[in-house]
Amino acid sequence: MLCTQPYISCGACPKSQPCLLPSTGVIKVYSEDNTSRAVEVPSDITARDICQLFILKNHCVDDHSWTLFEQIPHLSIERTIEDHESVMEVQSGWGMDSHCCLYFRKNYAKYEFFKKPLDFFPEHMVSISSETNGIMNHSQLIQTFLSSSSCPEIHGFLHAKEHGRKSWKKFYFVLRRSGLYFSNKGTSKEPRHLQFIAEFSDSDVYTLLSAKKVYGAPTDYGFCVKASKSSSARDLKLLCADDEQTRTCWVTAMRLFKYGMQLYQNFIQPYQKQKSSPMRSISENSLVAIDFSGHKTRVIENPSEALSVAVEEGLSWRRKSCHRLSSHGSPSASQSSMSSIAIHMAQPWFHSKLSREEAQKLITQQGLVDGVFLVRDSQSNPRTFVLSLCHTQKIKHFQIVPVEENSELFYSLDDGHTRFSDLLQLVEFYQLNRGILPCKLKHHCARISL
Repeated sequence: MLCTQPYISCGACPKSQPCLLPSTGVIKVYSEDNTSRAVEVPSDITARDICQLFILKNHCVDDHSWTLFEQIPHLSIERTIEDHESVMEVQSGWGMDSHCCLYFRKNYAKYEFFKKPLDFFPEHMVSISSETNGIMNHSQLIQTFLSSSSCPEIHGFLHAKEHGRKSWKKFYFVLRRSGLYFSNKGTSKEPRHLQFIAEFSDSDVYTLLSAKKVYGAPTDYGFCVKASKSSSARDLKLLCADDEQTRTCWVTAMRLFKYGMQLYQNFIQPYQKQKSSPMRSISENSLVAIDFSGHKTRVIENPSEALSVAVEEGLSWRRKSCHRLSSHGSPSASQSSMSSIAIHMAQPWFHSKLSREEAQKLITQQGLVDGVFLVRDSQSNPRTFVLSLCHTQKIKHFQIVPVEENSELFYSLDDGHTRFSDLLQLVEFYQLNRGILPCKLKHHCARISL
């Protein structure tokens, strides 16, 4: 049978009637290092299906953070393609001569608002029409967005680009289920003062990749509303926030108003699959320090004791490694240094010659949630490293300083008070202990080549 034949005779069909094969198409997906891979897929394939395909092909760990992005270079905008969306439908909205791309990368913030909604929706920006006795908890806040009977409202000041002009002007905006409005009279919400801007049944919200440079925005926290079938910059509803938290609040609320319960179904679907086929998982809350040195094991409850034991175990492991290496005829100090270099160079969280600006961009792309981190070479001091870490939607940088003692080299974040034989040991310690950091290391930034 020719492979180009459009149908096959199927024994499962009554009287072996011809069965039409599902139509297919070819999509090209890019990674963050701009390597790409083209794959033939069914026409009804979803964004989640594509992510699962590339997770398997690239042997990635499936931590439910891998995401497909739509990027439109000539408009300098991008958005998360929701897990349930048809990828072919997204591509059908691209012009024949456009250079739109699909990107496969991590996005730890994709569903973080379901876990910590109060971090995404500041109290001063949210209003609920129904009576809520006292301050709402996490579940109540999310329920108001998911329930069609409630009427949550997001409000606050945003910069808007005036149509046909280069200038930006600040207005008071209101986001409701019916759409986005701005007030032409201060902060008034009276119907006669509210002017309609956009609704989301046939539009999507995008973030601006270079708000200041491309659109002359007052800050880099830009976003826009774009009609699904439009590809012109003139049709974009360009907006700009004063900070990242404000932008995240507006963008997240627009996604919730557009998709509602479907987003929640996307969020819980992987966990439902895990329940049906349970696999061993480790959470940071299940990890404890245990002493195996005596006749009986015991849990180490004292944090100071746990710290000293962790450091001593690491040093003991390093000494054993060096002894094994030196026993093969190589100098232990040299081999120790080389093995330390090899250890962190092979880790997915290490990004070598990454600048401060590139590190901030990578962390921002992979989601501004607490604990997202990477380790890189220091640009100002070749002998040191830098830990870049996200906390409260801000990126902070901590210098990892080498410390020498008795001809041995250690690494430290706190001027030598807590020392580690290599960067791997340092990272693993701060994944379990906050120490001097504002939060524990939780999600590492990873780049893959397709």
